[in-house]
Formats: sequence, structure tokens, C-alpha cells
Amino acid sequence: MKIGFNLPSINPTATSEFVVAAATRAEANGFASLWVGEHVVLFDEYESAYPYDESGKLFLRGEVGMLEPLQLLSHVAAVTRTIRLGTGVCLLPQRNPVYTAKDVSTLDWLSNGRVDFGIGLGWSREEFAALGVPWERRGARCDEYVQVLKRCWVDPVSEHHGEFYDLAPCRMYPKPVQQPHPPVHIGGESDAALRRVARSADGWHGFRLTPAEAAERIRRLGELLDAEGRRLDDVEVTIGTYLLPVDRAALEQYAAAGVDQVVVLDLAATVDDVHAALDRLAEELVEPAAKL
Repeated sequence: MKIGFNLPSINPTATSEFVVAAATRAEANGFASLWVGEHVVLFDEYESAYPYDESGKLFLRGEVGMLEPLQLLSHVAAVTRTIRLGTGVCLLPQRNPVYTAKDVSTLDWLSNGRVDFGIGLGWSREEFAALGVPWERRGARCDEYVQVLKRCWVDPVSEHHGEFYDLAPCRMYPKPVQQPHPPVHIGGESDAALRRVARSADGWHGFRLTPAEAAERIRRLGELLDAEGRRLDDVEVTIGTYLLPVDRAALEQYAAAGVDQVVVLDLAATVDDVHAALDRLAEELVEPAAKL
């Protein structure tokens, strides 16, 4: 099993000094990957329900803000050599897919093929409205945008004609280093998200699931993959534990459930604190996980 680290990408914590210190220490300590999330704007008041807290509210205040994930990972790519760089997750349906394809391809090119592109639908109707993107049918929009990404990443001449996007024949270069393209991981825990994984994704990224909850969702994913003529071995299963506590016993349970990678979070706010946290997590989790 592999252990990844969810890098806090929030203002004012995530200075250049902080993210460089976190990334280089994580790599030195044997973490397999570094993941960052996305919200382009946050709101003081909102009606949308945040799905990962019983209160329905995101624990971040509106003025905290998050760094743009692909720019942050490009910054990190320049100071690391081996650690994987993941979006956990990028809110694809609220983005322009061609620019996103270009940004991801550029990051993969500059990092020498280390990108894991995690995507999700998003939970904030208000954020979609701020970007002028319809909230309705965002799942179908996301599916089509993945097709646009792949046309840009893979085809010498890229072209797409669909319900949500029309792309005349053009050339998008450089192509990603990873062939045929960077792995696409789908985030989300619903059956709809798992069906999306089963149809075409390279990975599944579940959030805030206990080992028992992860085991149930992985069993369901296996059924959906079977229906598509695929196997669980075709998909990398990653669980972002978010604020759930994780110890060695939990790692063993995640491994038994079929999890390939566990991503842990520590809300350190200073360079010294993040160094201490990553040293502790390496001893408690990275070393034991390597034996599972």
C-alpha cells in the first residue's frame, strides 16, 4: 500500500516556503504522492450542502481561500523529482476543458510524467454560478469534458463535437509525457461516481470513508467494473481520509478492503509543524504501509 499526503493549500498557510517545505519533506520521507483540492471562490453564506460534514458546511471560512491546484503543483514540480502530483479533486465541469487539458499536459511535461488528474463534479451550486456555468447536468458535462481532454492529450489533430463543447480541428502540444495520457481519477462516493469510474477512469478517489465504508464501496465498484468488462485491478483505489484518524490498524483494514493508496491530511500551519507532522506520519504510516 502507498501513502499520500493532502497538502493544505489554504491562505495564509500555503506560502511558497510552506509548500516547498512540505513537498520536499514528503518526498524525502517516502510519501508516494501529494494531493491538492480546488475551490476558485468560497462564500460566507451559501445554501449548498457540503457533503463531508454533518453540518453541511465546509470548515474553511470564505476569506481563507485555496491556491489554484495546477499552478501550485507546477511550483512543487520544480523542487521535487519522484513524488506523484495529484488533484484531489479538480472541479472539471466548471472549467474550460481545452485550457485544462493544456494546463495538465504542461504540468505532466514539466514534472516528467508525474501527474494524477483527479476530477469531481463539485458540491457548490454557488461556485458554478460565480463561473457562469450551469449547475444542471454537470455530470454529463463532466463526462464530455473528459472526452475533450483525451482528444487534446492523445490525438495529433484534436477535434470534438458534442452537446456541451465544440472543438474544431486543432493541434494541442506538447502532449503529456505519460502515455496515452495522465491517469484520470474520479472522485465521489455515489453509485453515479462509481459508474463513471467503471466506464473509463484509471482510478477512484473516495473521501472520508472508514475502512468498512470503503470496503462496501469497493465491492460495488467491482460489480460495476464487471458489467463493463473490466476488473478492480484495472483501477487504482485511493481513499482520502480527510479528517478521519488513521493508525496502523486502520491501514491494515484499508488494505484488506482493497485500497491501493491512503491519502492523509495534517493541518499544519508552519514549516516546522509540517516537517514534524510528515516525520511522524512517515514513521507511523509510510513505513508500515510499505509492508502491506
